[in-house]
Amino acid sequence: MALRLPKAQLPTELGEKMIEAFGAVFEPTEVIWHNPGVAAANTEFAGRLATWDALDESLKSFAHMAVASLVGCSWCLDINYFQARNQGLDLAKASQVPNWRASEAFTPLERDVMEYAEAMSVTPPTVTDEQYGGLLDALGPAAMVELTAYVAFANMAARNNIANGVSSQGFSDSCEVPLAGRPAAGGPSA
Repeated sequence: MALRLPKAQLPTELGEKMIEAFGAVFEPTEVIWHNPGVAAANTEFAGRLATWDALDESLKSFAHMAVASLVGCSWCLDINYFQARNQGLDLAKASQVPNWRASEAFTPLERDVMEYAEAMSVTPPTVTDEQYGGLLDALGPAAMVELTAYVAFANMAARNNIANGVSSQGFSDSCEVPLAGRPAAGGPSA
């Protein structure tokens, strides 16, 4: 996939901060910087998400990767593998997220979270009362609200990247987690 907009010039300080933190400037930010207000709001909200702590980091990471895998955002998978390594999460599990239904690596709660993330991400959403209630019982209200908002943001980011032509930037190369793809049978399997 090729970028559908050329990269815009970021403020020097922002680019330097990204390079310091991640080793590269984020291509999604360079693309949406054509509208600095949108880019700044997106960056600010993403930063706020990183401060939320009611939900376990691995569950957030798996939920985001489940969304990315379902909708096809290779950039999101790429950066989430990189972040999983930086957060000390289980990289073997992270590499299995695109095939989570067939993998035996995940706990029942992790599976429920990824199933919920997918149910929120399809059109129309297919979240059921039972599914929501089960996760609410397991996580509690604060974590459930956080999970739901996190999955909604993951959808916005993934779909924005795809529409703008942003693809993997190679972040996962540094942590030796291969970018896994979804099973060839298209869509989630039961």
